[in-house]
Amino acid sequence: MKNKREGIYGKKGVVAAGHYLAASAGVKMFAKGGNAVDAGVAAGLALAVIKPHQNGFGGECPILVYSPKDRKVTAVSGQGVAPKKAAIEWFRQNNVKAIPGDGYLGATVPGMFGAYAAALKHFGRLTLKEVLEPAIELAEIGFPVYQALHSTLSGLKDRFMKEWPTSAAVYTPEGRVPRIGELLKQPALASTLKKLVEAEEEYRSRGREAAIDHAIDRFYKGDIADKIIEFSHSFPVKDASGESHISLLEKEDFAEYQTLLDEPVSADYKEYTVFKCGPWTQGPVFLQQLKLLEGFDLKGMGHNSADYIHTVIECAKLAFADRDKYYGDPKFVNVPLDKLLSEEYNKEQRSKISSKANNTPPESPYWKFEDSAYVGDTTHLDAIDDEGFMISATPSGGWIPTSPVIPEVGFPLGTRSQMFNFLPDHPNCIAPGKRPRTTLTPSLAFKDGKPWMVFGTPGGDMQDQWTLQFFLNLAEFDMTMEDAVTAPTFHTTHFINSFYPHPIGEGIVYLEDGFQKEDLYKLQEKGHKLFLDRADAHGEVCGVKIDCRNGYIKGVASPKCEGNAYAMGW
Repeated sequence: MKNKREGIYGKKGVVAAGHYLAASAGVKMFAKGGNAVDAGVAAGLALAVIKPHQNGFGGECPILVYSPKDRKVTAVSGQGVAPKKAAIEWFRQNNVKAIPGDGYLGATVPGMFGAYAAALKHFGRLTLKEVLEPAIELAEIGFPVYQALHSTLSGLKDRFMKEWPTSAAVYTPEGRVPRIGELLKQPALASTLKKLVEAEEEYRSRGREAAIDHAIDRFYKGDIADKIIEFSHSFPVKDASGESHISLLEKEDFAEYQTLLDEPVSADYKEYTVFKCGPWTQGPVFLQQLKLLEGFDLKGMGHNSADYIHTVIECAKLAFADRDKYYGDPKFVNVPLDKLLSEEYNKEQRSKISSKANNTPPESPYWKFEDSAYVGDTTHLDAIDDEGFMISATPSGGWIPTSPVIPEVGFPLGTRSQMFNFLPDHPNCIAPGKRPRTTLTPSLAFKDGKPWMVFGTPGGDMQDQWTLQFFLNLAEFDMTMEDAVTAPTFHTTHFINSFYPHPIGEGIVYLEDGFQKEDLYKLQEKGHKLFLDRADAHGEVCGVKIDCRNGYIKGVASPKCEGNAYAMGW
C-alpha cells in the first residue's frame, strides 16, 4: 500500500506541486500579495529549473485558469507549433518515416514561457520579476540534487560525455554525476531568466501588461530566440533514426508564435462539471470516459472491484480509440466533440461493453518500428486562493534526456512533434504552424455549480486514467483527499502510444500492488492480461480543492518523490 501523507489546509491559499521547492516558491507569492495564478506561475517557473529531466523552458505547458472576476474558465494553450518547414514532403524527401523522440526534428516552438507569461498577464497581479525570483535563485545559487534527478543523470552521463558536451558541462561537471544533496547550479539558465526580467523593467513605465509583453518579445523575437536558432542549426544531433539532423525551426517560427487563450471543453457528471483543454490535448478523453461511465452504477460495484476495474478499463478503450481517431488541433481540423460527448453517442458506445474484455488491437497511423526510446515524464501544479482564483497546469517537454542543452540559454528544445503522424487525412497529421495533439492535460472541476477543485498528474497517455480514478474516488466513493490520492490505481495501454515509436499494449491492464487477489483472478477470467506493478508506480497525482464544509482550502500530493502541498495563511 502507498504511504499516506496528510493534506494541507490553508485559508489564504494552497499550492500543490511536483516538488516541495516549487510549492514553496508558489507560497511566497501569497506573501507578496499575489493570487493563486501568481503562485501557480511561480511554482511552474521553479519546476522548470529543479526538474530538468521532466520539463524545461524549451517545452510546453497547457493551463486552466478560473477567474472569479468574470466567473469563467480559460484554457491557456502552452503547446508550441510545428515549424514552417515541417511539411510531410520534407520528411518524405529526407526518408524520415516517423518523427524521433529525441534530437531536433520533434522540436516545436517552445510554448511554456509564453503560457506562464500569458496567465500572469491576464489573471495574475504580480510582476514577472516577482514570480521569477525563486526560479532565478534556484538556478543561480543552486538546489540540492535529489534521488530521482541523480538517477536520471546517472543514466545520461555516457551520452552527455560522448555526444552532448554542452549538457555535460551543466549536469555532469568534471565527468561525474552530482551527489545527492550536492547543489546543482545552472548559470546560463539564470542569465536567461534575468534577461526576461530586464526586458520587463525596460517597459515598466508603460504599465504591467506592456512590460510582460516586452519580456515575451525578448524570448520569441529577441536574442534568446536568436541563440536557440543559432545553436540548433550549427550543432547537428544524432537521433533515433540513426541520422544527424539540425532543427527545422527558424526565427520566423518564433516571431510569429502567439499563446492562445482558448475556450475549455466541459462535461457534466452528476453534480459535477469537469473542464479540460481542447482536443489539441488529450483532455477531452477524460470527459468521454465520464459520459460513458455515468450509465453504470459504479458505487454499487464497489471500489476497485473486478467489475469496477473492468468497466472503467473498457470505457477507457472506447474513449482512447476516439482520441486516436478524431483529436487534433481544432484550428486545422473539425473535431466532433458535440457528437463524442452527446448522450446518444455514448449510449450507443456503452452498448458495446460486455462482460468480457475487448482486446481487438487498434489500427495505427504510425510507421511501425522496433526501436526503443527514452520514456520521459512530466510534472504538475495546482493552486487556489481565498478570492476564488484557481490554476491547474501540466508542464512537460524540453527535458534534458532527449536534446542537448543550448549553452547560451541554458535549456534544450522539446520533442513534442513526435506525436504527429504522416497520414494526410488524419486530424493529427503534421503541418506547418499546427499544434501536435499533446498528452498534457490539467483538470478543473465545479461541484453544484461552484468552483471546487484543480488536479492533475504526470504520466503521458495515462494521465487521464489516473486522474479519472482520483476524481471518482471523491465523487463516487466519498473518500478523503488523502485516501483518494493514495488508493492503488490501474490503467490500460490498449491504444496507440502517443510517444515514438508508438507501441500498442494490446489488452494489458497494469495494476499497482494493493488489489484483492480474487478480483485479479476475476479480471483474468474476463479476458484481461494483467501486469502487476509495485506500489507507488503510477503517477504523482496532486490536487487542491475548496472544502465545502468549512470554506478552507485543502491540498494533497501523492507521497512519492518530491511532490508536496504547501499552505499559506489562516
